[in-house]
Amino acid sequence: MGNITKMAFHFGRLIAAWRMGAAMIAMAGIAFAEPQHGIAMYGDPALPPDFVSLPYANPDAPKGGRIVTSEVGGFDSLNPFILKGSVSWQLRYFVGESLMARSLDEPFTLYGLLAESVQTSPDRDWVEFTLRPEARFSDGSPVTVADVIWSFETLGTIGHPRYLGFWTRVASIAQTGDRSVRLTFNVADRELALLAGLRPILKKAQWEGVDFAQSTLDVVPITSAPYVIDDFEAGRFISLRRNPDYWGVNVPFQRGLHNFDEVRIEFFGDETAAFEAFKTLEVTTNREFNVARWDGQYDFPAVQSGDVTLSVLGHERPSGMTGFVMNTRRAQFADWRVRDALIHAFNFEFINDAMTGGAQPRITSYWSNSPLGMHHGPATGRVAEFLAPFAADLIPGTLEGYNLPIGDGTERNRAGTAAALDLMAQAGWTVQDGVLRNAAGTPFTFEILLQQGGSENQSIVDMYVQSLGRIGISPRVSLADGAQYKERVDAYDFDMTYYRVGLSLSPGNEQFNYFGAAAADQPGGRNVMGLKSPAVDAMINRLLTSQSQDDFVAAVQALDRILTAGRYVIPIYQWNISRIAHARELRYPENLPIFGDWPGWQPDVWWYED
Repeated sequence: MGNITKMAFHFGRLIAAWRMGAAMIAMAGIAFAEPQHGIAMYGDPALPPDFVSLPYANPDAPKGGRIVTSEVGGFDSLNPFILKGSVSWQLRYFVGESLMARSLDEPFTLYGLLAESVQTSPDRDWVEFTLRPEARFSDGSPVTVADVIWSFETLGTIGHPRYLGFWTRVASIAQTGDRSVRLTFNVADRELALLAGLRPILKKAQWEGVDFAQSTLDVVPITSAPYVIDDFEAGRFISLRRNPDYWGVNVPFQRGLHNFDEVRIEFFGDETAAFEAFKTLEVTTNREFNVARWDGQYDFPAVQSGDVTLSVLGHERPSGMTGFVMNTRRAQFADWRVRDALIHAFNFEFINDAMTGGAQPRITSYWSNSPLGMHHGPATGRVAEFLAPFAADLIPGTLEGYNLPIGDGTERNRAGTAAALDLMAQAGWTVQDGVLRNAAGTPFTFEILLQQGGSENQSIVDMYVQSLGRIGISPRVSLADGAQYKERVDAYDFDMTYYRVGLSLSPGNEQFNYFGAAAADQPGGRNVMGLKSPAVDAMINRLLTSQSQDDFVAAVQALDRILTAGRYVIPIYQWNISRIAHARELRYPENLPIFGDWPGWQPDVWWYED
């Protein structure tokens, strides 16, 4: 059975698991009254206490070899847990081990890692973890309750903004035994017990006398994880070596994982340089997001000789949202009709044909490609009930139904251009002497901010700029290096920029970071569009407190409607499969998890075999 077929089989299993979770929710209080080996958002973990390894891992995978990945840009920090600095996106998955770890084969289930057990109340207003006695940092010192408490308090107060929201929901944290710690929550939120299990645990003693929030390259984090930072050169590479004395090699969750002796991250100035490095196998694995490039540029000598393998892998993740986000903090984007007009002007069908040969479908909503995605047409049932109290303030299309415009595929896109001009006129902007202006004669213009090296995004924007010219708009396109780009986006100093948010089958508190009103003015946050909506906050609260799977799904579908009809992002194409080209010596298990190629899969379950 091929990988794609297997994923379809998994999808049926996923739905069955969700239904079982809904049926078992009433039993959850009994199931979690005593310490357990794992915890699930709904029902019980799929794996029993005596499981040997994750179902998608190879417990007999050989150890050795190395994998080399690439990133475009640079870095000036090794601390991925603070706002300051530019950090490799991969680094926090290597240097921050947590109390529990997430299975990629279940919507939201955690199994013990640093913690040997988890215990929580029936309504999950508190959670208690018991540390494994053998847990050690890479310097050989034990992981203690003091380290756990310090990590929660530090990350929750001066850490990266993604950690701050959780801490505001913690009423207390206290040691309850030699190896146990309890967190008590101040709000009703079933997910908090799981989020606590995913917080990275750092070594308290390493940071005594050091300004944690200001550290960059001056401190190499001491980690309890399987890899340690062995060598680095600012902006060029980071080398992580597998710790031969790693304490957790026999923990069931870790069997068959972390098999490479070295994981190396190479940094390049642009995508072209990174691809050329892969063609010579200076880099040994490469994710390709453009199907036209996959079909047309992966016939180089290393592929022809068999030294490079081309793998196509399925998954069951939601599409998430990828495209170009409009900053509603800017006056010109506060009007939904303007945002709608700019979406109509974006000639997706023509752009998709030019970039991918028309092979990749467009993202239609934030949770499209999943059971959590909104249904098109008018809202019905529980979705309509949840949205009804906010009907007066919802953007048109939220309740009635909203679909992205579809062009005719021609370069001129006459219908889309006409619709854009009409919407702009409704918002008070008309073409005067070839330029779109308001009644005062002020031209409508904005800046599109892009990061240097993103050649695909630049090509898309070049075509978009031509389309905008047809409605009298001449935006300026600015390119910034990695550090400048991050600094500007963190400060929300942009009009429009590239946007990508990956969403899961188990959305929870992170949705406040992505879309919540409280995050809109928080520097370095993920709510880059500046969204402030009581309806959005209410739907997030509802999905967090739902007592049934049906209500949970309805709350997510309602949230999806609000976000999609809000026209905050100009969506581009989605990737319902993953395309990975890699050196033939790099292997992965045949059994794919439902999340597919996702953090926790490569390099985690891969291995080197000549």
